[in-house]
Amino acid sequence: MEGNHPYVKWAIECIENFVKHGQKIELKEDLPEELLTRKAACFVTLHKLNGELRGCIGTIEPVYENLAIEIRENGIAAATRDYRFSPVTVEELNSLMINVDVLSEPEYVESIDELDPEIYGIIVVSGWKKGVLLPAIDGVDTVEEQLRIAKLKAGIYSEPYDIYKFTVERYF
Repeated sequence: MEGNHPYVKWAIECIENFVKHGQKIELKEDLPEELLTRKAACFVTLHKLNGELRGCIGTIEPVYENLAIEIRENGIAAATRDYRFSPVTVEELNSLMINVDVLSEPEYVESIDELDPEIYGIIVVSGWKKGVLLPAIDGVDTVEEQLRIAKLKAGIYSEPYDIYKFTVERYF
């Protein structure tokens, strides 16, 4: 696991420590100031070296008091609690790539003409059902495909739904 950006380095440190020792590391004083003061939603995504998804968990609104905790919690969850995958093992750690996406505030979408799957992630909502899809995902080239996947994730079929869009700051 290797990352250059401080957000990614922090995510890697948190994931490695939890996978190896079963413990969450405490916040450190040498973390970048914005990690300790900024409050934002984020996703942490794990990929195998061949690009295959290995885990992805995130929040669409900030849940914790700062971005450092948001990254720590989502990173550990992506490595150990993504229902689509078994937990990451110690042996796998060196063969994973991590990225952190920090989300903008979601905006209500009046028309799908406002959407672009390369620029905007989407949240679809119908009652308590919610589906989220990040932007710029390989193989998701149209708004229709983006909506189809997000609705499928939410379990939204024929019922009416609202759409929200967001941008991400993506770090590797």
